[in-house]
Amino acid sequence: MKFLRSLFQFQGRNRTEPDKVITAGSFSFVAGIVNIVGILAIGKLTTNVTGHFGFFIHEFSQNNIWQGVHFLLYIIFFFLGSFFGSILLHHFWKEKRLNVFVIPILIEVVLLLGVIIFSSYFNFLDYPNAIAHVLLFTMGMQNAYVTRISRTVIRTTHVTGLFTDFGIELSSLFYTKDPQAQKKLRYTIKLKILVISFFLLGGIVGGIAYTLFKLEIKTLYLGIAILIFYLFYDIIKFQFKYRNIGKAIGMRK
Repeated sequence: MKFLRSLFQFQGRNRTEPDKVITAGSFSFVAGIVNIVGILAIGKLTTNVTGHFGFFIHEFSQNNIWQGVHFLLYIIFFFLGSFFGSILLHHFWKEKRLNVFVIPILIEVVLLLGVIIFSSYFNFLDYPNAIAHVLLFTMGMQNAYVTRISRTVIRTTHVTGLFTDFGIELSSLFYTKDPQAQKKLRYTIKLKILVISFFLLGGIVGGIAYTLFKLEIKTLYLGIAILIFYLFYDIIKFQFKYRNIGKAIGMRK
């Protein structure tokens, strides 16, 4: 019961630098897996909407209205996921009664699990647009809650934006003289390299699992495993942290 209480206990807004590193690596790895599964299983981009905007405009310019609507729906579902994820965080931060990661991660796990089950047993792969909608909603939600919790330091699915920020910060490093500002820049640069690397690694591992090990859509189980691992890590870290704080307070008394 104590463990279950800690699962849903509010853990504050502040995340340490090691927390952010583990958060960045874990969620970008999951995004990399989802990205490659989307491409291999249904031929769709499922972690960002940059390309979908281009396809949407192209189809409408060619008077292919219905096909254009499909791409518009991809954009809308990613937006809805982002909106929903942010609403969840606002609510839990305001109430201060819940570990802010629990519900978003559990929803993400359920959505990914639903894609696996319906694709494996109910021919859901015959409806690629529906799968794309679910995965885009899921990745929009993940990107939103990780971005909010990390105070906009980490974006796990928006690789285009990451490379833009990476270039800006790297160039700024040559002109920043203040040691503290340089230290902060080096940290954010390293974090972005980590996110990009783990997104790539997730894609490679996911691609190998999908093709060589014939897991196909079940490759998403790897992403689910990472999410569950992260959730338990967050809970255990929280318990350890506050047990030590409690001991320190007891010693002062």
